[in-house]
Amino acid sequence: MLYSEIVIAGCGNPLFADDGFGPAVIEEMQNLQLPDNVTIVDAGLGGPHFIFTLLDPEVTKKLIIVDIADYGAEPGSITKLRVEDLPPGAYRDAHSWDLAEPLQRIKDRIEITIIGVQPARVTAPEFELGLSEELQKAIPKAIRVILEIIGVDYGTIIERLQEDRQRGTAESSGSVKTS
Repeated sequence: MLYSEIVIAGCGNPLFADDGFGPAVIEEMQNLQLPDNVTIVDAGLGGPHFIFTLLDPEVTKKLIIVDIADYGAEPGSITKLRVEDLPPGAYRDAHSWDLAEPLQRIKDRIEITIIGVQPARVTAPEFELGLSEELQKAIPKAIRVILEIIGVDYGTIIERLQEDRQRGTAESSGSVKTS
């Protein structure tokens, strides 16, 4: 089995500023303890054309895509979209590939939600590493939306992450912090 019941895929290219939002969210989510039925994957630019075609509708029931989406909002604003909300040709990557078409093929067998964030800047074809401040601040908001969709309590999971980080810091410094 390649993927589990719930797949969270971060799409985009970190070489083009805010286009790296999807992979940045996935990188942060790798620090969380998620249920066994959840797979997170940095889909890069190959998501729709390679990764999404590997999904088995007998196993995968929910696909959550995290990506930038220009919908005329303030940079860092987040929206939830369905495949039906994407007019043909409206959802493209930096190489002008239509990303909605592969999703159209699987939408009747897999529940698909797109978490779109309004970018501040996408520099393709020029390289620029790093997200804008607005998109850096949007990462926790996007994670909250994702956890809500998959039914995981955001507060509890963040508390565990903070405890794990504190333990790691205390262990690496050779001291134990008590309250």
